[in-house]
Amino acid sequence: MKMKVVTICGSMKYQNEMIKIARNLETKFGYCVLQCVYDFGGENINKQEKDKIAKAHMKKIALSDYIYVVNIDGYIGESTQKEIDYAIKHDKEVFYHEPLKEDKKW
Repeated sequence: MKMKVVTICGSMKYQNEMIKIARNLETKFGYCVLQCVYDFGGENINKQEKDKIAKAHMKKIALSDYIYVVNIDGYIGESTQKEIDYAIKHDKEVFYHEPLKEDKKW
């Protein structure tokens, strides 16, 4: 069976949860998980670096079979919504950590 490739998407305020979820997807389900660049040191990143990181993340989505959106408490920020839109545009499946709240408009 072919190993599925998944990219984790979500707000950096949930980076610790995203790391745990990625580990579970790999160890329990056998997926190949592509992750974002995490900010552990609080270092300043300029706009050019942010743009490079965002471009690389979109490439990860393009390489993936699907994305896994970490939407804790229903939160989906602007950048994550752009990633979801990109994935849908490129015919990638989108899975959410928590069910979407119908009363929210993204």
